[in-house]
Amino acid sequence: MEKFIVTTGKTIDLAVTAALQQLGMDRDSVSVEVLENAKSGFLGIGASPAKVKVTYEVPDEPKKPEAPMSVLSSASRSKPKERPEITSSIISRPGRKIEPEEQQPARRERRPRQERRKPQNAETPKQQEKPAEKPARPEKQERPQAPKQEKPRAPRPEKPQQPAPAAPKEYAPAPEGSMEEKIEKFLTGLLTHMNSTAVPHAYRTEEGSYRAELVGGDVGMLIGRRGETLDAIQYLTSYAINRDNETRVRVSVDAGDYRLKREEALQHLAAKMAGKAVKYHRNFTLEPMNAYERHVIHAALQDYPEVTTFSTGSEPHRRIVVAYAKEK
Repeated sequence: MEKFIVTTGKTIDLAVTAALQQLGMDRDSVSVEVLENAKSGFLGIGASPAKVKVTYEVPDEPKKPEAPMSVLSSASRSKPKERPEITSSIISRPGRKIEPEEQQPARRERRPRQERRKPQNAETPKQQEKPAEKPARPEKQERPQAPKQEKPRAPRPEKPQQPAPAAPKEYAPAPEGSMEEKIEKFLTGLLTHMNSTAVPHAYRTEEGSYRAELVGGDVGMLIGRRGETLDAIQYLTSYAINRDNETRVRVSVDAGDYRLKREEALQHLAAKMAGKAVKYHRNFTLEPMNAYERHVIHAALQDYPEVTTFSTGSEPHRRIVVAYAKEK
């Protein structure tokens, strides 16, 4: 079941944050639709906050079981009909004349029960003779029981063995005077200023770009909230390397395989939003993303014929809209 709430704030991000705090959910579990942008007005006159519509899903409520039909019908629960009372105290028999009470002879007085009993000296019936005892049946001889054959037990399934921890990657030393050495030298100085003990390892990919991985140290500090610190390190590295080069070199910086995990999460989010757009015939606006993350969303949904994607807003609050492609 899909539900939604509408919240306001000075900016779109503050309105979304207020909705997430009210629902107790994270940003990836909801979809946001911008209803109104914030207006500053003139000297505070005519100002209006931003309004967003946050949609989230809740499990369907289970259907209430129907009350069992009563076995007894209303007719069976009705009170039994009372029998008609006998009005006359005297019931006539066929062939007998009914006389008035005065002419009827007086009834014999009933004797007490003790007088009606038989005298003690009265003869009692002869006691019945006991039947002759039957001869005891010979006991049955117990047959020797065959030994029970135990059924072979099925072998227990073996517990799946836990995969062994992956061996640490081995990096070849960067050649002297190469681009890899230049990238590692800059990152080493930058991490020293950040009081980080991580060690950079740079290498060239098959596409011709360069990739640097930060190994060791506090990986969480190097990544930051939603990869903001890691994006800043990558931006500074790319700027320093391409400042004196005639041709632009693409440099990607990663720590703890964050880029790979983030890319998988974005592909899953894109498929989920595409399914909701097709199901509800609506457009869904995603959270602000950088250029690389927006490229991952566009590439993941380019083979979906029923949806289309486009970007809206300006940096650093540029968002992707997953729209339902209406049939012509």
